[in-house]
Amino acid sequence: MIDAQLLRENPDAVRSSQAARGASVELVDAALAADAARRTAINEFETLRASQNLFGKRVAKAAKDEKKQLVAEAQVLAAQVKAASAAATDADAEFARIVGSIANPILDGVPSGGEDDFLLIKTVGEKPQFDFEPRDHLELGELLGAIDMGRGAKVSGARFSFLRGIGARLELAIMNMGLDRALAGGFIPLITPTLVKPEIMRGTGFLGEHADEIYYLPTDDLYLTGTSEVALAGYHADEILDLSDGPLRYAGWSTCYRREAGSGGKDTRGIIRVHQFNKLEMFSYVLPENAAAEHERLLALQEGMLVSLGLSYRVIDTAAGDLGSSAARKYDVEAWVPTQGAYRELTSTSNCTTYQARRLDIRYRTESGKTAPVATLNGTLATTRWIVALLETHQRADGSVVVPDALRPYLGGLEIIEPDSL
Repeated sequence: MIDAQLLRENPDAVRSSQAARGASVELVDAALAADAARRTAINEFETLRASQNLFGKRVAKAAKDEKKQLVAEAQVLAAQVKAASAAATDADAEFARIVGSIANPILDGVPSGGEDDFLLIKTVGEKPQFDFEPRDHLELGELLGAIDMGRGAKVSGARFSFLRGIGARLELAIMNMGLDRALAGGFIPLITPTLVKPEIMRGTGFLGEHADEIYYLPTDDLYLTGTSEVALAGYHADEILDLSDGPLRYAGWSTCYRREAGSGGKDTRGIIRVHQFNKLEMFSYVLPENAAAEHERLLALQEGMLVSLGLSYRVIDTAAGDLGSSAARKYDVEAWVPTQGAYRELTSTSNCTTYQARRLDIRYRTESGKTAPVATLNGTLATTRWIVALLETHQRADGSVVVPDALRPYLGGLEIIEPDSL
């Protein structure tokens, strides 16, 4: 949730952020009113409780003939205190409900608008040129015996696939390459749970307007995660962290699940938008003042992967209306997909500032000895979708695919993937 002090002291900043996102500005005024009501209710409760304590001392010292009347008055006062306590609890819950619906205030410089209003930061690498008609990733995948969508649909339905043979090996190679980069960067690897409690899913900000994208198991009251970011954020929930030696960095390897309910029939061909995939996710817990620098660090690691894989890509500063509720800024890294003649997102990295930490009660101890929320950041370092750009970029006329030099050690030195590779 957002900083209540920011809400009180600079509500216009929160209003501007909501407007840039295309979200409800009225929520800010509702939150201010709820905050005022909450503080009034808490003050009334504390005043009555103080009176009760003083009255209790008076009763204890009263003469025997006075006590009966005083005890009756004490009982009335106790009932008032109980009612005031309940009112304060209700007011606090109402404030939490309203303020919890306000998205993380965006950082300075984040462009306003929707999906098409991003700010281009840079373009890297030459787009591949072919003297033949390039095949798309699914045609290549079928030719190489790497992707089987038909049997995926037979077993599980639309938007499921089997990665087989070299396809399975490619995914593991990319993931392991990413893991090695993460280890070199000081990240602790974690194999994370993919089923999480509602409070963890809610705490990371995923149960808002896009909750219909998430698979839910009502019998168990558990959610299937669409990214290990959720489990990684929950890893230190309700803890006070020691960041005196620098950030805590984790790399979460997990299978991910997304319903793709809002995709509107987009990308139904191949493995660009599927219900199940694997992902290696970086996650950092840092001091708030170091969050922007950490964000650039995560981006540099992502770019290093794409450069090593020989992919042409661009980096964009995502517009406010295209951000998730937790992100104050998000960089998308989009690779060129030749057969689509377009850049498509392969990975992203988000600075969630203190938003998730406030919701999950993750803190650090300041120099004064008090506690304050940490900042959290995330970024994908490898995922199944990368196979799309890799196959299409490095294909040859005969349907074979050149393996980038950096990936060859993870495929036993394989240099060329031939159509009959298994």
